[in-house]
Amino acid sequence: MKTALVTGATSGIGEACARAFVGAGWRVVGTGRRAERLQALVDELGEDRFHPCAYDVRDEAARDAALETLPDAFAKIDCLVNNAGLALGAAPAQQADLADWKTMIDTNVVALASLTHKLLPGLIERKGAIVMLSSVAASYPYTGGNVYGGTKAFVRQFALGLRSDLSGTGVRVTSIEPGMVETEFTVVRNGGDQAASDNLYAGVNPLTGGDIAETVLWIASLPAHVNINTLELMPVNQSFAGFQVAREG
Repeated sequence: MKTALVTGATSGIGEACARAFVGAGWRVVGTGRRAERLQALVDELGEDRFHPCAYDVRDEAARDAALETLPDAFAKIDCLVNNAGLALGAAPAQQADLADWKTMIDTNVVALASLTHKLLPGLIERKGAIVMLSSVAASYPYTGGNVYGGTKAFVRQFALGLRSDLSGTGVRVTSIEPGMVETEFTVVRNGGDQAASDNLYAGVNPLTGGDIAETVLWIASLPAHVNINTLELMPVNQSFAGFQVAREG
């Protein structure tokens, strides 16, 4: 039985990934800050199939302690799903909160790179898979996206760089780049404003965490000789915006 480690498993895409992988016969190590939500997944999925690791992905000491005390059945990671991440604020750069920028960089970039580095030896040994959750914001800028888009561009390029470096090891690396997915993402981005999230997704029929989880599971389950380099997906009702034009005078 294979084991996946899913970061950010307490909600949205990560939570859906935990359910999808367990449903497909995997064991899952799920990380997140909210211990009560992880325990709910233990109760739902079974302690023999889901192991909770409650810590903030930015806390490397807590992360290392959790990984070093994994039960034997969960200790060998075959697939790393780098899902944990967030956006904070949607103001233009000149009005943005620097603390929000630093939090996004520390979470979306530093923590992701650090965990990947730590798990690489084992993933190479087992010819495993790494799935990065990037975003269409990595490729298509928008007003207020600034540092969030920059962090997701890093995730995409990091995945491609890993793919190059890991050539010949058997490790597969994928960057998944979704458009609008209705999760807690926009609530968090807007400081807990549920109405802002509801208004954004109203009438869009957006992607769901389950849609992305099934995509992640499909990638992880492909034959060992098949690698999906990047995969961009949007809801049908989302498409590409036009260029902005500022007019003088």
